Amino acid sequence: MKTNSLAKLAPNRRPTEVGIVRFGQWRRRLLLAALLGLALRPGGRAVVFLSSGDPSFNTSAPTGALADSGWQWTGNWRGYQGAPIGPHHFLAARHVGGSVGDEFILDGVHYKTTAYTDDPLSDLRVWATRETFPSWAPLLRAPVETGRGLVVFGRGMVRGAEVRANNVLKGWQWAASDGKLRWGQNTVVGYVNAGRNWGELAYALFDQAGGPNEASLATGDSSAPVFINDGAGWKLAGVGATVIGPFNTTNSGDGFPASIFDGRGLYYTSTPPTGWTLLGGPSPIPAGFFFTRVSVRAAWIDRIVLAAEPAAGGPAGPPRF
Repeated sequence: MKTNSLAKLAPNRRPTEVGIVRFGQWRRRLLLAALLGLALRPGGRAVVFLSSGDPSFNTSAPTGALADSGWQWTGNWRGYQGAPIGPHHFLAARHVGGSVGDEFILDGVHYKTTAYTDDPLSDLRVWATRETFPSWAPLLRAPVETGRGLVVFGRGMVRGAEVRANNVLKGWQWAASDGKLRWGQNTVVGYVNAGRNWGELAYALFDQAGGPNEASLATGDSSAPVFINDGAGWKLAGVGATVIGPFNTTNSGDGFPASIFDGRGLYYTSTPPTGWTLLGGPSPIPAGFFFTRVSVRAAWIDRIVLAAEPAAGGPAGPPRF
């Protein structure tokens, strides 16, 4: 599987640490190394859960306090994900690609793309469609992500083989994709600036402090919509960008991608197959995932959408069930 690192895609751009607080030395290094050399893996699709390896877990729309939290706005974009943001526009990650004429599928309805516009300061891409969406996701416009719970929607992979160090469970590798849409929860920890082409990213950690729906992303969850409730309802806060990895049980070879809730006893590098360093310390070292922040690019998104359809600035239509 071909991989491309952020270091290759944004050369000579060292990310600025913006919101990493109350973390030990290795957690800081892991997050910064992730942005300098983290592999983007555009193959399969996955949401990996801490509490369950059941392939049917969270494969229907969330209910209760999480009802209408974004499931109704998560569509299938070439095997990845996207979310409508106006009557004739949806938002996706630029790095997952696509061509004019490809179709975005939402609730079984096909929407043919007619154009796209790339954000010059991030990994966001706004696509235009010929057909009209009956409703669309409101954007998170205030930069209030840190400390807030999120719901993320990704497509298809079951949890794979256990990863152990000294016979202690540390996480799971990723298994084959089954194409199903799943949802999970996590909490935004902070922000990093990944430089040109990637821009402002928020990140969440796959740790044991989360509840039963604690989740991380895996190969191909790029462009997964992330929703946050800002007190006035669920808003589109970002799209999946990348994950922390790879890891290894030795200090040689290519290692493996995995969702790790405690990296102690494992090796990590941003430049496989070299540079492996043993992780250690008194506290767990969780990995996690990054997503591109919508709040800091909402004005740019508005210009694209409103230029094409001025009425799109009004309230979103009723939720679809």
